Amino acid sequence: MAMERDDRRNRKSRKKVCQFCTDRVQHVDYKDIPRLRRCMTERAKILPRRVTGTCAFHQRQVTTAIKRARHMALLAYTAE
Repeated sequence: MAMERDDRRNRKSRKKVCQFCTDRVQHVDYKDIPRLRRCMTERAKILPRRVTGTCAFHQRQVTTAIKRARHMALLAYTAE
């Protein structure tokens, strides 16, 4: 039990990379629904940066794009 905890602390986790930076996306589009759904939970909540690994610049764009898509009824505000 104590060994398992020590293993978790000593293990170096790999830093998450922004999926938008790797794809060289300049602007996150609100019409790109499959890409936006990857940044949301099944309850339609926006996932934070520490979970998705997106950079701060793209996280702000993702948040705005999700809110616009919700307003245009492309995405749901809540789960069904």
